Amino acid sequence: MKQLILFLLCLSIGTAQAKIYNVKDYGAKADGTTIDTPAINRAIEEAASQGGGTVYFPAGEYACYSIRLASHIHLYIEQGARIVGAFPSATEGYDLAEPNEHTQFQDFGHSHWKNSLIWGIGLEDITISGPGLIYGKGLTREESRLPGVGNKAISLKLCKNVTLKDFSLLHCGHFGLLATGVDNLSILNVKVDTNRDGFDIDCCKNVRISHCTVNAPWDDAIVLKASYGLGYFKDTENVTISDCFVSGYDRGSVLDCTWQRDEPQAPDHGFVTGRIKLGTESSGGFKNIAITNCIFERCRGLALETVDGGKLEDIVISNITMRDIVNAPIFLRLGARMRSPQGTPVGTMKRILISHVNVFNADSRYSSIISGIPGALIEDVTLSDIHIYHQGGYTEADGLLTPPEQEKVYPEPWMFGTIPAKGFYIRHARNITLDNVNFHYEKADGRPLFVTEDANDIRYRNITVDGKEFNAANL
Repeated sequence: MKQLILFLLCLSIGTAQAKIYNVKDYGAKADGTTIDTPAINRAIEEAASQGGGTVYFPAGEYACYSIRLASHIHLYIEQGARIVGAFPSATEGYDLAEPNEHTQFQDFGHSHWKNSLIWGIGLEDITISGPGLIYGKGLTREESRLPGVGNKAISLKLCKNVTLKDFSLLHCGHFGLLATGVDNLSILNVKVDTNRDGFDIDCCKNVRISHCTVNAPWDDAIVLKASYGLGYFKDTENVTISDCFVSGYDRGSVLDCTWQRDEPQAPDHGFVTGRIKLGTESSGGFKNIAITNCIFERCRGLALETVDGGKLEDIVISNITMRDIVNAPIFLRLGARMRSPQGTPVGTMKRILISHVNVFNADSRYSSIISGIPGALIEDVTLSDIHIYHQGGYTEADGLLTPPEQEKVYPEPWMFGTIPAKGFYIRHARNITLDNVNFHYEKADGRPLFVTEDANDIRYRNITVDGKEFNAANL
């Protein structure tokens, strides 16, 4: 009992000493009309000058342009508080995108950080938390180069020891979060419902993403990247993604729990996106990645892609359930787009384990794909304990097709057209094992189950089709 009293006394003393900087004390109106950014930035500057502290947003609507983070700062967004990205005016707007001489190697959005609603560069010990909302109302989902225009909700570059937890993000422009070169990043219990990417984790190390909900019908939900935006090669490594839900429902309909399905198209004119992906920006590599206990719904399938020279190695994916998947449930692509400095060699893809996956109602046109390119093979992949329920409906004639190589094309399953296999198409690969993989078809499908080209040491064990054992000797 004495120990408990002592602990509570120490806690109360620590709480009393912790400085809280209420943004309303610095002039924020929270009326949804007044631009509160100057007041908020004053609160942050004052906290930083005192060594850090919590910048507190009580309930209200804070119309903002660029909020500039500082080291040792905790932004706490209270229940009922909304940080709202304002529309730029003729005289006011978001901070200008900083110069970057390496923009030719990745999209504009990956090359700039200051043109954001909340941003920080070269900082440490940052937290954004609380049950409130960050609403990118005035952000654009396009890659606008116009002065004063913002296209990201949160951007962090070369920061360390960052925690994001418990808040929600709505309509976030091009990115809900762009984290580039961030080490020790934790994203916990964050809900995102947005009109482009949810989380872009780029050139980061030691990342934990857990218990998050990300709805992104027009782009990827959770995507790991390794661009050249920093001006040098840097891997994304030591990442875990666990207990997350990703989807492609209509924008806004996950946060309001209406789960609408009326919007059919992403900007690339494919069907809805909303998946977990590694790539496409892949100048650097992807190493030591674990993805587990995640749900995909009404979206594209799992995609692992390296096409710009990066090494994608040592990946473990398990306990995944997918429902209403609009293209390939599993898509592994080693390509040679080579959007990297001249002389960069083609990358590698190897040592990948994917297990305990259940896929229901998957589009059959693309089946699942493991495809390298001539001279660059995908290696050492094991897929086990998998059930895929396909829609079926394709013909024997479809099984005679030969997909184009498309070595330099942006990687999506449709780059190959209709796939000649109804199960897996495996090309330019070696040492691939499929063990206890079970296929089911709603409609008859006349294509062969497996088609391989330039593929060696391919092993099939315990394969069934509609409950019947598949004889690999018939290949």
